[in-house]
Amino acid sequence: MEGALLAAAILYYHNQEPLILDLEATPEDFDHVITLFKQHGYWGAIGKTNHAVLRYREPVYKTPRELVMSFFHEYFLNSNGKKTLRTFSNPVNLKRFDKFNWISSEEQVWFIPDYLTKIPHNKILNRKQIMSLRPADKIEIEAGLLTEYKKDKNKNI
Repeated sequence: MEGALLAAAILYYHNQEPLILDLEATPEDFDHVITLFKQHGYWGAIGKTNHAVLRYREPVYKTPRELVMSFFHEYFLNSNGKKTLRTFSNPVNLKRFDKFNWISSEEQVWFIPDYLTKIPHNKILNRKQIMSLRPADKIEIEAGLLTEYKKDKNKNI
């Protein structure tokens, strides 16, 4: 969430729309928020995780849904390969929160993720599709374990 807000604030500073989009997973996985941008009529995304795959997307997607689907196959549990991405919000323009000073407030801005949890989300799959999903295979799971920052075993992180 913090990375998406920072990216949106930077885009806003550069006179672009501060757009975010919520990706919702099954309960055993984590949701993810990305920052959207448009360039030459196509959608791209700025995302940041410690893992190798849920990151930046080039602006080559015709619709936000098409862009969301580029995350689908990488959104799985490392324990068993279960695909977990289920819904996504429509783009949210953070200008709606300007009156709360979301960019420079010294207070917490939990009202933004709270808002994301309450708005309608678009289903990605129907029940039959969910039942027939193939789990990620061993090499995909190994790739999913690649991280940028290793945990320091001497610290309680």
